[in-house]
Amino acid sequence: MKKAVIFGAGRIGRGFIGVLFSQSQFAVTFIDVVDTVVAQLQHDRAYPVRVVSNQGFQDYRIAPVDVIHGRETSSVAQAIAEADLLATAVGVNVLPQIVPNLIAGIRQRISTSGSGRPLNLIICENLMHADRYLMQLIKSELAPSEVAWVDQNFGLVEASVGRMIPVQTPDLLAGEPLRVCVEAYNFLPVDRAAFKGEIPEITNMIPYSPFDFYIKRKLFIHNMGHAICAYLGDYAGRTYIQESIIDADTLLIVQNAMHEGARALAKQFHVDCEPIILHIQDLINRFGNAALGDTCERVGGDPARKLAPDDRLVGAARLCSEMGITPVNICIGIAAAIFRYLRETNQDQSEQSATKAIVFLSQLEPHDPIICETLVFYRLLISGAPLSTLRNKAYLETAALGKPVI
Repeated sequence: MKKAVIFGAGRIGRGFIGVLFSQSQFAVTFIDVVDTVVAQLQHDRAYPVRVVSNQGFQDYRIAPVDVIHGRETSSVAQAIAEADLLATAVGVNVLPQIVPNLIAGIRQRISTSGSGRPLNLIICENLMHADRYLMQLIKSELAPSEVAWVDQNFGLVEASVGRMIPVQTPDLLAGEPLRVCVEAYNFLPVDRAAFKGEIPEITNMIPYSPFDFYIKRKLFIHNMGHAICAYLGDYAGRTYIQESIIDADTLLIVQNAMHEGARALAKQFHVDCEPIILHIQDLINRFGNAALGDTCERVGGDPARKLAPDDRLVGAARLCSEMGITPVNICIGIAAAIFRYLRETNQDQSEQSATKAIVFLSQLEPHDPIICETLVFYRLLISGAPLSTLRNKAYLETAALGKPVI
């Protein structure tokens, strides 16, 4: 049986990647540093997955699986040396922390297999150009001969992780500490061109080339819309994502923001917009999955990262501007994200503070049209305006531009 090593035994690792690899007849070994998770997986050598929807649920048991504690460097290195496939599902901020184990594994693999046996690592993180970032971290620690081996034999493969998996609350766990509750969506687009050697056969893994379109579709449609839904829900005092998206004003703002992103992507990549619109309709329905119990607090977490120049909000707005599309509704989301950022960092809600924060986080010039448009809506937020006022303002601005609106 082929062997797969997955860095991260959390929600995405167990609830998505581990499921696909196990269903594809790979022997799965997780690498993790959370003591309780490692101990439970070592004891059970299996874990339950529950697919939930507004219609009910279906249970699966993923077995057998192994786990190695991330601090056991020699054992991790041996697992990498023997692996047929690797994956990461640790979160962007944790990627640097797994590099020492990756390097130890690469060196052991070189010493035991010479120049043969290519190895691919599927990067399941929400980060543009995650392959370049991780490769730079790895190569900075390698000797020239090792870099040559990596260039020839080690493939870093970007993936677009679309399955939504909320924080597992006690209600979702229902007495099963390793259970992961997930939505039904389970497709994994990956970068076909990045593989070294043969592309492994993985259930519901879909290789695409060129892959940049799918990375941007995930970040600038799915993640962007999800984040705006969360920030508007925060502002309106709602707890859950499904509560936010069923509000008519929130729905229209989120949908129109995603449509702005869709038009920009279609123009940049010269593709038909209709399939992206259909994808947006599916996402809106998935946001309304009450059984997931996903919260605005979680989805909107770390607003500073989500306001970075190339991330889901500012990145989507910048792409729209580059394509000649005014990101009116996306700017509502940016304003709501700034509103939350200032609250979480204990700063005063003022136009001065908002301007300083958005300039710093987005790295845009103070008079950039995106910042000017964002401040229009931020002023409404600090005045306590209802979402209907923001939605009407966006409608009037978009209509004045002569662009299609909903």
